[in-house]
Amino acid sequence: MRISIILGFCLLSSPVSAHDALSGWTYPPSCCANFDCREVPAADISERPEGFIVKATGETIPYKDARIRDSPDGEYHWCSVNGSKSGRTVCLFVPPRGF
Repeated sequence: MRISIILGFCLLSSPVSAHDALSGWTYPPSCCANFDCREVPAADISERPEGFIVKATGETIPYKDARIRDSPDGEYHWCSVNGSKSGRTVCLFVPPRGF
């Protein structure tokens, strides 16, 4: 009986998944907890020789930082802790050069 209850629970529960960007691609679970990521205007992110600057937090994210990802749709997407506008950056999706 116990085994069938546990098995039923496992079959009915769904895996944790990330949510989708407006253009339809899915944010990876390593960056997102279903609300942490969103598209941001290019004006919210700037570039300096030392890396990308997230204007909302003032963070500098070096170009070789693992949090920097290529954006599949050519737009900027910012993932922050708890989706907060002042939260630490979890991932930053940037348009690939020449997009």
